[in-house]
Amino acid sequence: MATVWENSMFESLWRRMLAVLAALLVMASFSIAQAKAKVEAHIDLSKQRMTVYVNGGYYASWPVSTARRGYVTPRGTFRPQRLERMHYSKKYHNSPMPHSIFFLGGFAIHGTGAISRLGRPASHGCVRLHPSAAADLYGLVKRYGMRNVRIRITGTPNYSAWPARSRKKWKNKRRHRYRQKINLSRREKARRHRYRLVRRGGRRYLDTPIIYESGLIGALRNIYR
Repeated sequence: MATVWENSMFESLWRRMLAVLAALLVMASFSIAQAKAKVEAHIDLSKQRMTVYVNGGYYASWPVSTARRGYVTPRGTFRPQRLERMHYSKKYHNSPMPHSIFFLGGFAIHGTGAISRLGRPASHGCVRLHPSAAADLYGLVKRYGMRNVRIRITGTPNYSAWPARSRKKWKNKRRHRYRQKINLSRREKARRHRYRLVRRGGRRYLDTPIIYESGLIGALRNIYR
């Protein structure tokens, strides 16, 4: 009887040891997989674009806005330092910065409401993303851990690389303001010196003052016109 009891005890201990070893192996394999899992966000300042790789494979590519003229986006390789789901910039008028990933002091990758400016330099130094893209990247960092994320910033920004539509719109707006200024100056001149604004061939010109239309000067003018 003693031998049967001892055998059963030995079997139960052996089974427990096997279960513990299996659990340890699962935990070790999970930790190794986590250590190998990496997220790399490559930001190209010259193209104003971010490309994300997960475990060496392509994940996504998004347009960004980095520092405009007069400001700097730091170049180099960084790790995320802290995460904030919603941050408000105290330096720049309490501007909202959703899904912020801070990588160097006050520099961060975050979502922006200025979606029309994505694809060209427009920020004070941070890397702006579309709100949905910022939320996606924020989720990746939370999932894989900040120590397994690398942020690589390279290239040189091209400040003159505006979209053609934006350049044309800006030029038309400037030209319209210039014409408006000329028209206002003509109206002011006509009001002060009593000139007349006449339209010839679709354009407006300043005609002679009204005081010269009467009397001898007016008659001579009509003769030699």
